[in-house]
Amino acid sequence: MAPEEICQILKSKFGEAIVAADVGGGHPCAQVASERWLDIALFLREDSRMRFNLLRSITALDLLADEKLACVYDLMRVSTERPTELITETCEFAVRIETDRSAPSIPSVASVWATADWHEREAFDLMGIDFPGHPELRRILCPDDWVGHPLRKDYEFPLEYHGIPATTEFELTNPRH
Repeated sequence: MAPEEICQILKSKFGEAIVAADVGGGHPCAQVASERWLDIALFLREDSRMRFNLLRSITALDLLADEKLACVYDLMRVSTERPTELITETCEFAVRIETDRSAPSIPSVASVWATADWHEREAFDLMGIDFPGHPELRRILCPDDWVGHPLRKDYEFPLEYHGIPATTEFELTNPRH
């Protein structure tokens, strides 16, 4: 199914919840409203025309100039003739959800695709995005007492952590990434 068809079906089913579509490049994507994301995710997995049965990744974005954070969900439909055979068909599509930077929140889809469990925890830990409905949302890479979210563009790198001095590859003492 072509990305244009996917967007058209989504638009007819969810209307205004489909905020935008970009199907012209090599990474076709629909931007959807955060409050409808769980419904749309279930539709993308369950509808017989869609059947996106694999969440390949979630990429968190810092849109500092727009005062937003975003997540891009890369989905695939993977089909085989029989479970023991090689993949015979794939279809790829992405969904983007933007959220306010000051209180970022996107509904969890860990109940839809199990892969989302770890990816959402990573986005929570490194970017500070909350995922309501997640079964165990907690830090996954940084220690529990770490202050801040290291992949945000305005993150201020700590000068030390529990008495351990911080340095960077450029030996900056107060780097901003």
